[in-house]
Amino acid sequence: MKQGIGAFLLWLVAALMPGCAQLRVATYNYNDAVGKYYTIRGFRMYTEVYGQGQPLLMIHGNGGDMSAFANNLPYFSKKYKVILADSRAHGRSVDPSDSLSFEMMADDYSALLSAMHISSAYVLGWSDGGIIALELAMRHPEKVIKLASTGANLSADSIGLRPDVWRDGVRDYNAWQKRMPLTGDKEKNDYKVFMLDYEQPNIAFSELRKIQCPSLIIGGDNDLIPVAHTRQIAANIRRGELWIVPNSGHATLVDHSRAFNRRVEAFFRKPYRHRRH
Repeated sequence: MKQGIGAFLLWLVAALMPGCAQLRVATYNYNDAVGKYYTIRGFRMYTEVYGQGQPLLMIHGNGGDMSAFANNLPYFSKKYKVILADSRAHGRSVDPSDSLSFEMMADDYSALLSAMHISSAYVLGWSDGGIIALELAMRHPEKVIKLASTGANLSADSIGLRPDVWRDGVRDYNAWQKRMPLTGDKEKNDYKVFMLDYEQPNIAFSELRKIQCPSLIIGGDNDLIPVAHTRQIAANIRRGELWIVPNSGHATLVDHSRAFNRRVEAFFRKPYRHRRH
């Protein structure tokens, strides 16, 4: 589906950020003119599609929605058929289940592609979306042409997260327990989304050998995910490449959106060549 996006993106010029060139930050509002729900796996998944060409699925992170890719959509929609979606229990994709898992959410995206009659797609995932991208490639390898995963971790402990971030999670968990029992639907959903990251993922490095497609593993040099952990993820994927973004935190695709877009698109376009990490 080819749709104009100019009317739905508001461009703002932000101040200089540490280590960044001047950053153009985009804000995104839902586009009801192109929005569509797909009923899959017991819930209605909200989507928007822009551009033409080979399909590119973008998967957002925990607590977010498709607006995470506001700085990337204008660039990629000129070259790809970009599929945006709100994950289960996020944004407009209301979820009746009482728990979440990354495996469940990867199966959701596989089912979405099938419902859209798309046999395979390029995949870009950020944070939890990066984890879902890895799970999608492991569980449904035929659906992923190439993947780019930024800010993903394989464990929810002080190995997969910076120790200070892990301690903050423990503090937040204890605060949640003091609020029990939860009564409102929003509170229950927020807790379910929080617990996803508090208890998961639990992926062994050996499981990454199931990934068959070329994979670009990305992290910031000051990410929430330790650089050593990101390096290990890339090293355990047979056709994996690594990019540690200098002067960047967790939001690599926002902090350095221009460089990020060019680097990911170049990776998608080029023939695979093995690189040592």
